[in-house]
Amino acid sequence: MMRRGSLVLATLALVAFSALASCARPTAQGIQTTSVAASPRVFVLRAEHLAQARERVRAGDVRFTPAYDSLLADARAALGAGPFSVMQKRGTPSSGDKHDYMSVGPYWWPDSTKPGGLPYIRRDGVVNVEGRRDSDVERLYPMIAAVNALAHAYYFSGDETYARHAATLLRTWFLDPATRMNPNLRFGQSIPGVTEGRGVGIIDTRDLSEIVDDVALLAASPHWTAADQRGMLAWARDYLTWLQTSAQGQEERAARNNHGVFYDAQVVSLALFVSDSTLARTMLNDYTRERLGRQIEPDGRQPEELARTRPLHYSLFSLDAFARLAELGRHVGVDLWRYRAPRGGSLGAALAYVAPYADPSKPFPMPQVNPTTPDAFILPLRRAASALGDPSLAAPLAALPSILTAADRSRLFYPEVP
Repeated sequence: MMRRGSLVLATLALVAFSALASCARPTAQGIQTTSVAASPRVFVLRAEHLAQARERVRAGDVRFTPAYDSLLADARAALGAGPFSVMQKRGTPSSGDKHDYMSVGPYWWPDSTKPGGLPYIRRDGVVNVEGRRDSDVERLYPMIAAVNALAHAYYFSGDETYARHAATLLRTWFLDPATRMNPNLRFGQSIPGVTEGRGVGIIDTRDLSEIVDDVALLAASPHWTAADQRGMLAWARDYLTWLQTSAQGQEERAARNNHGVFYDAQVVSLALFVSDSTLARTMLNDYTRERLGRQIEPDGRQPEELARTRPLHYSLFSLDAFARLAELGRHVGVDLWRYRAPRGGSLGAALAYVAPYADPSKPFPMPQVNPTTPDAFILPLRRAASALGDPSLAAPLAALPSILTAADRSRLFYPEVP
């Protein structure tokens, strides 16, 4: 995975650190880089934590070397990625506009008992790779992963090479009239023979909250211009309007599982990005609190996620969305981290329920069609331990190989959590 690169050679790390000590390092073209802003306007991440980690990296703190090396390895790989565009697909949606995003539901398969396999049938948790080959999601996900690695590498290293390519990827996907994605998901997660698009397709753009933070990390670079920022804000406003007014958006907002939580996370992050704090606060108070109370039991179980064929995966997946919302809530005075619903559910309880299973020797007590890999626990448990000040949430990570936890990028996001 692009976000989990292998460690680079120690000699390269020494070169990187010596260059960082002078707050400038040469790019591949030998151009000196500039210093990035100390306090980026991030929403899910915390600017103060990023600044602390960057200071420690630049001071040569070896505790952060594996994570920093891994980040740079990912970023170097990302320099060769893309550009990605919705225009690269072979198919065209029924709108006749290739700029419209298209994807196929991942768990839907041809019905071997029907002519032409139509309509498709569902096999929960089992991905139909063939159905995704010409799907825009196969370009969207790599674009987001590449921008994420590049933006973080730029923030920590100051190397403009990373910012330049990240800006190119963002312009290609969101801004360039010839290649941009229209701000809608009308044709997201279609089902051949059933429907050309569904509300559940909105889950495809769940990581827009990461893109919003990445744009903030690029703000100090001359490669991300004022015109780029204006264009990105305009795209975000249009997509935010579509999320709130379209039939698909209304359908997804009504979802009673992780889909509804990720819908909230998209709306709130985009609202904060475009400076609509009223909308962000309203969503958190009127929708997210109610979701938390309905979807999390007092003992931390999430019944809708446990009913799936990958119960542990979806429990963590849903908690990722809730945790993003809890971080977003800090900006508008809504404390979801410590909120306890009338029925007793809370984020703390839900995290405590899954935390023990970070230990590979402790099997999850329900069948799973696919196992959950240990690295899936690192970010959510570190984030929760940091936000709640509860080291017991991160303690189960000690059961994982130290090389895995040390190299995970989240070490740079939560520097006080081992």
